[in-house]
Amino acid sequence: MYTAPLQALIDELGRLPGVGPKSAQRMAFHLLKVAPEDALRLTEAITAVKERTTLCPVCFNVAEGDLCDMCADTRRDPSLVCVVEDPRDIVAVEKTQEFRGCYHVLHGALNPIEGIGPDQLRVRELLTRLDGDAITEVILCTNPNLEGEATAMYLARLLRPLGVRITRIASGLPVGGDLEYADELTLGRALEGRRDVEA
Repeated sequence: MYTAPLQALIDELGRLPGVGPKSAQRMAFHLLKVAPEDALRLTEAITAVKERTTLCPVCFNVAEGDLCDMCADTRRDPSLVCVVEDPRDIVAVEKTQEFRGCYHVLHGALNPIEGIGPDQLRVRELLTRLDGDAITEVILCTNPNLEGEATAMYLARLLRPLGVRITRIASGLPVGGDLEYADELTLGRALEGRRDVEA
């Protein structure tokens, strides 16, 4: 129906999360209409992010260079580690301006139905960090949904024998919601009211 290059673009756009066939078609036709320099800027941005963005070897946040901005910031408190599911969650927490510690990104949550267990997450790296660094508190800041709660409970049981204080962000976030969509005030209050996790 469409030319081969246009159909290939529609197919690739349709593979993006949250983009259905109709949206992919609209985006492809939009890109077909824009000036060549606009399409080229998009191409260059995609190429640059793939070439220059890596994972921080300490916390597994996205980074450009050796360390991410959080790990490179010497003003942050290295004794506090906030464990999040996704790098986008760091942005949500940082908007609250309530947390001045460091982070650890799991890159997902436990989800046995989809085959995601502890080995698919950055749990081993967290344990290695706790073994070597002078960390006194781990804040479990996973999403307040079934997978996030299961991940927090699993980590609490795993970390409890290490003698580190384990806290969980307080209520105030809607159950079934994602951190990236929470407003700053709600997430800030949740961080302030965090509590110890009973394993």
